[in-house]
Amino acid sequence: MNPEQMELTIGWLYPTLMSTYGDRGNVICLKQRAQWRGINVQVMPLDQQTPAETMRQVDIFMGGGAQDRQQEIVMRDLRGIKAETLREKLEAGTPGVFTCGAPQLLGHYYEPALGQRIEGLGLLDFVSKHPGPDARRCIGNVVFELTASPLAQELELMLGTKPVVIGFENHGGRTYLGNVEPLGRVVKGYGNNGEDGMEGAFYRNAIATYSHGPLLPKNPFVADWLIQTALRQKYQTPVSLKPLDDTLAMQARDAMFKRLALTHLSQDTLQFSRQQQSG
Repeated sequence: MNPEQMELTIGWLYPTLMSTYGDRGNVICLKQRAQWRGINVQVMPLDQQTPAETMRQVDIFMGGGAQDRQQEIVMRDLRGIKAETLREKLEAGTPGVFTCGAPQLLGHYYEPALGQRIEGLGLLDFVSKHPGPDARRCIGNVVFELTASPLAQELELMLGTKPVVIGFENHGGRTYLGNVEPLGRVVKGYGNNGEDGMEGAFYRNAIATYSHGPLLPKNPFVADWLIQTALRQKYQTPVSLKPLDDTLAMQARDAMFKRLALTHLSQDTLQFSRQQQSG
């Protein structure tokens, strides 16, 4: 089936409450990269007024960061049939990106710096805790190698090199994984907690990460993986996306790698840029 005959619905979780750190850019990037390929895209805000049944129409979930108060409002709303619908969708393989505060919705709980523990959905086996109001925040550029399976393997086939993500993190909470696969291995930055060298989590086709940036404009291959995976899940057929000219995005990545003294990674990203241009 030709991608130009396909449609995608992006479900944007609580856009007025959970878009603190520019994560709207992820939605824009995903929509634009799909439209450049002729795919019809609808962005559907999922907020407090959205009925649970509407969530069943979503092909890709997007969730962003929030401050503790807004996050508590969201987690109170995401209960009952809404929670079960989201759980069913993710278990069935619907892909998504959950950034910063959004992954804490999926874990067992989040303990804020002040106030009561906020219970999560318990879909992913991890907990998040803020060490206290006087604790230093985890802020700065973050670089990590994707290691989660099958995401890392599929992207390596797509890129011809090991996938490396670059972003920006800004979080007070620390996340500790249980029986869930980390998204990647930290090369530079704090990652989940600044202690164990792991960043994010990966479950089915759901990406949980502390990486802003925004994530997808800085790492367009992740956006393409989401689009391809969502179409494959929805239409139950293999999908091949035509390449786009990502020269500017790759040059920006190369500049950041050099600034962070990670020049060995800059060569990989230049290789990908050449492959995209030749494709």
